[in-house]
Amino acid sequence: MIDGIWETDDGRWAAKDGKFHRVESKFLCKFDSNKTGENDFPAEAGRYHLYVSLACPWAHRALIFRKLKGLEKIIPVTIVQPHMLDQGWQFAKPEPVYGFTHAFELYAKARSHYSGRVTVPILWDKQQHTVVCNESAEIIRIFNSAFNDLTNNRDDYYPQALRSEIDEINTFVYDSINNGVYKCGFATTQDAYEEAFDNLFAALDEVELRLSRQRYLVGNQITEADWRLFTTLIRFDAVYVGHFKCNRNRIADMPNLSNYLRDLYQQPGITETVSFDHIKEHYYYSHASINPTRIVPKGPQQDFSAPHDRGSLTSNQE
Repeated sequence: MIDGIWETDDGRWAAKDGKFHRVESKFLCKFDSNKTGENDFPAEAGRYHLYVSLACPWAHRALIFRKLKGLEKIIPVTIVQPHMLDQGWQFAKPEPVYGFTHAFELYAKARSHYSGRVTVPILWDKQQHTVVCNESAEIIRIFNSAFNDLTNNRDDYYPQALRSEIDEINTFVYDSINNGVYKCGFATTQDAYEEAFDNLFAALDEVELRLSRQRYLVGNQITEADWRLFTTLIRFDAVYVGHFKCNRNRIADMPNLSNYLRDLYQQPGITETVSFDHIKEHYYYSHASINPTRIVPKGPQQDFSAPHDRGSLTSNQE
C-alpha cells in the first residue's frame, strides 16, 4: 500500500486499462459546530487529534487549514515518517493517544473489520475512539468554520457567495491536476500515460491563462480552491516533473503559476507546513516500483521567498 493506494500483487498501481484509479474515502461525517446533538461530532477543544504526512498533498491541505484557522492549541497533530513501506504509514515514535506505531491500527480500532485504504489525513475523535473523517476536502471545511466560536477566527475560505464557482474549479483542478499528476506517475501503459500527461498540461495551461487575468482562482481573494491547488504546485518541480514524468515544463517555467505559487507560499504560516526533505524522501523512497534504486535527488534548487508581482491583478482585469 503506497501513498494511500492499494497495490496489486506485482506492486503496480493501475487497473487492466493501464490507468490509475483512485478509490473514494470511507469515513465521511457530519460535524456539529453548534453542539446541538444532531450530529455525532460536536466542536470541542482537545477532543480531536489530526494525523498527517508532510509529504501527502491531501494531508497538507488539512495542515494548512489547521494553521490558517488558529487550531494548533485545539487540535494537536501527529506526523508520520516519510518512508511508507510494507505496513503503510508509520509513526516515528508511538503516537500519543494509544501508543500505536502504524496508522492502520487507528483504522482497525475504529472498525475492527475495516477493509480499504489506510490514508492520511485522519481526523480522530478521542472520545468516541473513531475516525471522524479521512477525506481532506471535508476536513478542511470542518476546520474552516466548525471551531470559529472557540478560536474567534472568522476567516472564511469557502464564502457563501463564491461556493458555486469554488466547487466548479475544485472539480476541474482535482481531476486534471491534483489527481492528474498521479494518473501520469502510476500509469502502466504508454497510451494511459500520454493521455494523462496531455490532460494535465492542458489544465495547467488553462489555469496559467486564468491567472493572467486575476490574482486568485475565484474572486479577488484566497479561497479553499487556491489551497487545494497549492499543495500540488508546491510538489510539482521537486517531485512530479521527474518522479511522475510530468516533464513538459516546470511550474517555474510558467510565469503566472510561478508567481501565484510564491504568493501563496509567502502567506503567513504557510512556510511552516512545507518540508521538501520529507516530500522527496517519501516519493522517491516509498515508490519502489517507480524508483527501485530509492535514490533521492539532491535538487532542484528552489526559491519561493523571491518577490512576486501579483498585487496589481484583480478579478476584473481583462
